[in-house]
Amino acid sequence: MAIELGYRVVDVFSDRPLAGNAVCVVLDPCPEPVMGALAREVNLSETTFPTVIGDDEYDVRIFTPTGELPFAGHPSLGTGWVLGPGRWTQTSAGATVVVEADEAGAVMGQPMPQIGEVPAAWLTDASLESAEGAYRAEAGGVAHLLVPVTARLDRLRLGPAALGELAEKARVTTVGLFVPLDDSTLHARVFVPAEGFEDPGTGSAAGPIALLARSLWGTATDVIIHQGDEIGRPCRIEVHAEEGDVRVGGRITASAEGRFTL
Repeated sequence: MAIELGYRVVDVFSDRPLAGNAVCVVLDPCPEPVMGALAREVNLSETTFPTVIGDDEYDVRIFTPTGELPFAGHPSLGTGWVLGPGRWTQTSAGATVVVEADEAGAVMGQPMPQIGEVPAAWLTDASLESAEGAYRAEAGGVAHLLVPVTARLDRLRLGPAALGELAEKARVTTVGLFVPLDDSTLHARVFVPAEGFEDPGTGSAAGPIALLARSLWGTATDVIIHQGDEIGRPCRIEVHAEEGDVRVGGRITASAEGRFTL
């Protein structure tokens, strides 16, 4: 017997379609064995499967084309926005967060990350000569290696082997580099070595990046992170970063909707 599952694709961290970071939100109950297959079919960085369990709360499963994530930033924002305006409590395997959505976009409170410095000797790639250290940040079961630099990132050329080695040593999902453009603007590039791609907009890394920028360079509490321009998917990530209060958000726009027939 065929099943039909409605879905919407929305672009997070953008005020226009076909920019930002896309997520597919599957709206109907989906059998668990089908979730991974649908994520592979869609082939976006993440596909989500929310289950509304109350007037203002839902559980969510988050899948990449190769597996399930305990938590992720832009899929959380996109899912809350698709479910409708309001203040949603979202629970995933790695974290419970509050997502506030309106017609223009969404913002979420982010779990406070655990941030620790890692050996600078790990940064062996010549492209990282301008690095000012390296930091491992983990929250919600997702870990990032974050590298503050002083060089321009639009000309960065990092070898896949170097990225993979860094990720393996630090036991992280992503490797992100960031630099201040001014007191309230940062530029970031985030790579997912195991999947072999550059992420357009990484919500779960945005909070730790803004916290580190404040600590290292004295940037503002409220910043905008530019990410994704180099790969044709510009994202503008709005971050409020202070100890005990990290919020990440941005504009969201719809780009597609339809039904899976299985």
